[in-house]
Amino acid sequence: MVVYKIDRLSRSLMDFSRLVEVFDRHSVTFVSVTQSFNTTTSMGRLTLNVLLSFAQFEREVIGERIRDKFAASRKRGMWMGGWAPLGYEVRDRKLAVNEVDAKLVRSIFNRFLKTGSATTLARQLIRENVRNKYNKLIDKGILYKLLNNPVYIGEAVHKGVSYPGEHVALIDRKVWDKVQAHFQENSRKRAATTRAQTPSLLKGISLAPPAPPCRRRTHERVAGSIDIMSPRPS
Repeated sequence: MVVYKIDRLSRSLMDFSRLVEVFDRHSVTFVSVTQSFNTTTSMGRLTLNVLLSFAQFEREVIGERIRDKFAASRKRGMWMGGWAPLGYEVRDRKLAVNEVDAKLVRSIFNRFLKTGSATTLARQLIRENVRNKYNKLIDKGILYKLLNNPVYIGEAVHKGVSYPGEHVALIDRKVWDKVQAHFQENSRKRAATTRAQTPSLLKGISLAPPAPPCRRRTHERVAGSIDIMSPRPS
């Protein structure tokens, strides 16, 4: 096995040790073109472990820097890639409004407020063959994601926290609040209906034995301390 550098094969010390075990079982030798070491000696194996430890440390540091940069960019409201939501398209690494799709998004929000049911609206959209920008029918799952996506009110979300975004909002805040309030009201109604319709199968059948009476405790002060004793049998 010939590599340019050790970290080109793996930057994980644990993964590399497992690879070495596989190489040993199959009598495979490992050679690095730019790094000289001999794994048949103890000093060579120590050098190999040191180099791999630094490679793993470098990988973890790079990962932390990327995550920190991503979080800082999201806090500034920047679009950090991925699939653009319906109603937007990516231009110059930013979300720009697609007017044709934006009209569809606004129509879906308004129709939901009129129907009051995501299931009913999803059935209507499927019958009308309404599709998103990726040519998928807007079913109930896609509809829920669309109605709960804070991107449409101009926000950028990172790990559950919303920040003001750089893009233009498609939905008015009042419309958004009405939709979310409707979702919360429906969830409470569904929970109450479920509790009312779920039968208590053991009601009136299962009887628990009466609880034993609690023993009273007596306290005696002996030599300045308090001893807790159970009452003696008569």
